[in-house]
Amino acid sequence: MTIDAGPATDGTPAGRARPGYDAETTARLAADAAQIVARYPESRSALLPMLHLVQSEDGYVSRDGILFCAEQLGLTAAEVSAVATFYTQYKRHPNGTYTVGVCTNTLCAIMGGDAIFDELSEHLGVGHDETTEDGAITLERVECNAACDYAPVMMVNWEFFDNQTPGSATDVVDRLRAGEPVAPTRGAASVCTFKQMSRVLAGFPDGRADEGVGAGEPT
Repeated sequence: MTIDAGPATDGTPAGRARPGYDAETTARLAADAAQIVARYPESRSALLPMLHLVQSEDGYVSRDGILFCAEQLGLTAAEVSAVATFYTQYKRHPNGTYTVGVCTNTLCAIMGGDAIFDELSEHLGVGHDETTEDGAITLERVECNAACDYAPVMMVNWEFFDNQTPGSATDVVDRLRAGEPVAPTRGAASVCTFKQMSRVLAGFPDGRADEGVGAGEPT
């Protein structure tokens, strides 16, 4: 940490310790950020993947992460925060190791999505966008998982779990909390962590694109 001699662009009052990553973390993230920025003709266009990058570091978009993005892209902290608070994939408080999103949009709700969410909420003791005490699961209502053919659908860190029931969904979260490997219905051979998923969304492939199976026959 450093002490600002005067008012900071992030709004930190003069003389107060200013948050930020340590030198080693900053250097590592800056190297990744340089690769991201190089993809775009305008550096500020790199903000969305860079927010995923800092989320892969902290498990959410922290104040340190916001300051890092602002400094790397020549933006103000307010500009970065405005983007980070607009998109639901960016978390402004610590997220669980696994984000479990249950689709409760029209078709999934009719097919049992509401019942799945209610069962998981009671079983885990958390509501929408809340995290279990052990930090394992963040539960979410999702407007649409874009997989209506396989309703009701649940996602774990954006991997599909098709044709779910309250019982099968509960089994998935219990296995995740127990540290067991869990395979989605299609896609990767196993579910990665929220931080690992965030790094992939930042544009750094994990080499698992061809794992697992594709979607089955349409219903």
